[in-house]
Amino acid sequence: MSRPAEACLDMAALISNLERVRGLAPQSKVMSIIKANAYGHGLVRIALALSAETDAFGVACGEEAWALRMAGIKQPITLLEGFFSEDEFPSIEEHQFTLTIHHVWQINVLAKAKLKQPLKVWLKVDTGMHRLGLAPELVAEAVEHLQQSGNVCEIGFMTHFASADDINDATTEQQLELFQQALSQLDGVRSSANSAGIVGWPQSHHEWVRPGIMLYGVSPMLGQQGSEHGLKPVMSLRSRLIAVNYLKKGDRVGYGGTWKCPEDMPVGVVAMGYGDGYPRHAKEGTPVLVRDQLVPLLGRVSMDMITVDLRRVVQPRVGDAVTLWGEGLPIELIADASATIGYELLCGVTPRVRVTEIA
Repeated sequence: MSRPAEACLDMAALISNLERVRGLAPQSKVMSIIKANAYGHGLVRIALALSAETDAFGVACGEEAWALRMAGIKQPITLLEGFFSEDEFPSIEEHQFTLTIHHVWQINVLAKAKLKQPLKVWLKVDTGMHRLGLAPELVAEAVEHLQQSGNVCEIGFMTHFASADDINDATTEQQLELFQQALSQLDGVRSSANSAGIVGWPQSHHEWVRPGIMLYGVSPMLGQQGSEHGLKPVMSLRSRLIAVNYLKKGDRVGYGGTWKCPEDMPVGVVAMGYGDGYPRHAKEGTPVLVRDQLVPLLGRVSMDMITVDLRRVVQPRVGDAVTLWGEGLPIELIADASATIGYELLCGVTPRVRVTEIA
């Protein structure tokens, strides 16, 4: 019998979330973002599940894109960080990856490259994120340089929002205005909406949208949960009680003895810890779902185990089902209790956690 820690993936929820994207941005094509192992859900697994439904995929780098091609994925694949060296061009050409061009050095290298065929590119415009992208005043010159090189057959334009998760922040409107100004005299498809843009800023949808976190059922908006946007959790992180201990008033629990029993009480031990990707800094009181009852986390998270207060659970038993996040327990609650975000929790699930799927 295997250790009970598992990440159960609801593939029907994944498709439902993509349908929700299309419902919010019905005039846009969809580039599904599956970088970082599809936010911890499995790069190839998620790509295959979405392949009949999405228009394209976005990944961080060539290694991720190559793995998709080897798995038989035929859709366009965009390298969101572009290329890192001209040594990548043979693979980029062979597999027809679409490049994101975000810096002058890339333009210079691409313009001088000896290619067998021209490439499709997204030219990234820095409208305020100040991470990757060309300054708006450099865009027209960059387009001319790329076109004259003969190494580019199609140019689209992309930007990325810094604060779209906050509907009250004017930064997004300012970025959209800069994007429009930079491209006012240029032709080409456009893409600016990430998940937060899709949900909160319909004027950002353009010809392409790029859903990431919302595909996996997590809200991209501050202080909100995925269900508020019609999203369903794809991953449910689950385990079981492996011990039920009846402790006395004053007994201390876990490393450092940071939690003391206020009365005689049952304490459960769950096979789940930071070695599985559960956040070590989850604070006492973080909700855990035992059977169908929310109970609080006690003491410190260990590498392989957590302890929970079972006073609310009727006749708790070894083997009782436990949900750490997912169906019945929004991941946003766990993220808030751990001073992090749902993205990090999903990406942090470790390889020793067994992955199962439901259709």
